[in-house]
Amino acid sequence: MPGGGAGPVRWAAAVRAVCETEAVSRGDGSDAGERQPHAPEQLALIRETVRERKARQPRAKPRTWRGAEMAERLPVARVLVDKGLVHLDRFFDYAVPAAMDEEAQPGVRVRVRFGAGEREGRREGGGLINGFIVERRADTDFTGRLAPLAQVLSPEPVLTPELLGLCRAVADRYAGSLADVVQLAVPPRRARAEKQPSPRRPPEPAAPEPGGWARYPEGPAFLRAVAEKAAPRAVWTALPGPQSWADELARAMATALAAGRGALAVLPDGKSAARVDAALTALVGEGQHVLLTADAGPEPRYRRWLAVSRGAVRAVVGTRAAMFAPVRRLGLAVVWEDGDSNHSEERAPQPHAREVLLQRAVTEQAAFLLGAHGCTVEAAQLVESGFARPLAADRDTVRAVMPRVRTAAEGDAGRDPAARSARLPSLAWRAARDALERGPVLVQVPRRGYVPRLVCERCREPARCAHCSGPLEAAAEGTALRCGWCARETPQWRCPMCSGTRLRGSVIGARRTAEELGRAFPAVPVRTSGGTHVLESVPGRPALVVATPGAEPVPEGGEGYAAALLLDGWALLSRPDLRAGEEALRRWLGAASLVRPQGEGGTVVVVAEESVRPVQALVRWDPAGHALRELADRAELGFPPVSRMAAVTGPPEAVAGLLAAAQDAGLPEGAQVLGPVPLPVPEPGRPRNPGDPPPGEQWERALVRVPRGSGAALAAALKTAQVGRLTRREGPVAQVRVDPLDIG
Repeated sequence: MPGGGAGPVRWAAAVRAVCETEAVSRGDGSDAGERQPHAPEQLALIRETVRERKARQPRAKPRTWRGAEMAERLPVARVLVDKGLVHLDRFFDYAVPAAMDEEAQPGVRVRVRFGAGEREGRREGGGLINGFIVERRADTDFTGRLAPLAQVLSPEPVLTPELLGLCRAVADRYAGSLADVVQLAVPPRRARAEKQPSPRRPPEPAAPEPGGWARYPEGPAFLRAVAEKAAPRAVWTALPGPQSWADELARAMATALAAGRGALAVLPDGKSAARVDAALTALVGEGQHVLLTADAGPEPRYRRWLAVSRGAVRAVVGTRAAMFAPVRRLGLAVVWEDGDSNHSEERAPQPHAREVLLQRAVTEQAAFLLGAHGCTVEAAQLVESGFARPLAADRDTVRAVMPRVRTAAEGDAGRDPAARSARLPSLAWRAARDALERGPVLVQVPRRGYVPRLVCERCREPARCAHCSGPLEAAAEGTALRCGWCARETPQWRCPMCSGTRLRGSVIGARRTAEELGRAFPAVPVRTSGGTHVLESVPGRPALVVATPGAEPVPEGGEGYAAALLLDGWALLSRPDLRAGEEALRRWLGAASLVRPQGEGGTVVVVAEESVRPVQALVRWDPAGHALRELADRAELGFPPVSRMAAVTGPPEAVAGLLAAAQDAGLPEGAQVLGPVPLPVPEPGRPRNPGDPPPGEQWERALVRVPRGSGAALAAALKTAQVGRLTRREGPVAQVRVDPLDIG
């Protein structure tokens, strides 16, 4: 009692008296009612003493595993476990042992026990699993016994609050789990790289001159806004040229660095990333940026990532995984060629680099630049909605730097025997012959290999393997036929329809094309680029360069190709895909941009039907106009990007169950369910692609369409439905993909 120095006996008596008095007032039937109640003044004094003693008592620590000694300050660690199951998409609390108090900080990697004991209300068993500490707390909402952290793997704080927030936003957008996105964002640990100190950050470089940006009316203004630390957003239609776009992109990044802010550029492949890396190094010198690509190897790549995370480097050039690079004070985010499928992550939840960098630009108040020689419908949508401004050259400038584009009919073999033997229309053959006197000639072929598809010469029946029904292909002239699926050889083939034994190629690959061109131009060297053998560059001397789309090498010397032949246009335009025309134009523009201007004799011959919209856009060099017309068609049909879609794929009962649960979870108003429709059953022996049903199983696919602006509600409803079904174990699991690339 205050001032009375009450001992343990008097204190116990006082507490007992309070309890007995309260029992009398409640009338709970105890024997306290037979005792003499205390005076009101005495009860008030007892209650006050009890409150004071309780306030002076130390706060109880959470119960822990086997009574281990825990940290005194912030003894609870909230952990994100490395378990990508959507129904476990939450944080778990663990006790922090006193021995780990200093190292167990937010953002570090840890090992925890997970799995056993959850149902009994405790976390004290199970196997060890990796995770990240996201927060240190003084208390916990968990009512059971907390297990301690098993191990702090590294004191390096790799999961910063900014990176965690970005991962959470991406997971919510794509109806995925946070752990899956963190796996994409944080590279695997390499202990030796963490022990090495990062280099000291160099001083900011000087602001570069506009250079090639002066050719665009709004180009210098965009650079000024970046230099003033503003957040402009632009869709950039780059002018053709072998290296001009890389230099212009590097100048935009250097402008952000000169302003004291970070820069990040994501490119579709290592070849284009290397071009920007070289251009930026030539502009600002060594040490200002790092190159993050898979070609570097796990340990060097992690070392470079750590330099960015620690703030020693403020600029990153990389491929798809670099979209999560922890660049500090981001001032400019760039995506080059957003229509390339390499920008879409194959692992769950399959985010797209364009959308991730858009999210970062908005959240971090950074400038955003979406560049390409072409223009996707998503880029056109950004301009139409007012989110971004167009950044393009005027028509006079475009005409001055573009090559001359001509069209040739598919079936026109001409009257020249060499043109017939080379499978070229006479116009293309003459263009190649004339251009070879001035420099190299690029020949773009949509298919790689020799003859990847064969048919019966008599009845046109496709040649298939007798074992697995896979397509037969010819690896080289004079070799036995081989199955493209199971690789079994078929030395003696006979048509099952007409018993014919002679074959002809229905699809001609790059190697067969190179062989035919070598016979037509025997005095000219022929080089191939594609598949596993991609050339970075070729000499500027006369030669024929046969390449598949995206593998075109750059001629040395900076002059470009003297001509380009774009063969087999039907193979690109006839694909059963909503994006077939857009993709064909993107591939053609990429090859044609490597050709010299028409004032220097540069010529492009596209072998396709002249009246097709993508061909006309190539002739006029008007990718933005093509994208706007495609966007208008999508708007009439309600297709993305005018709307948002999600694909639900799986066994029929799983698709039906998930759609019903999503309805109960609250699909947004105006949601439409298209389908489900059955998916083709994979043929036996055929290699499976991600998302294909298992052999012998019948799967279905349904599309859920909502108006633009309701995408977040759609993702939330699908995720809630998926979590409920997994928690209740309601049958097989359906796959969910938000914003699928293919909706056919």
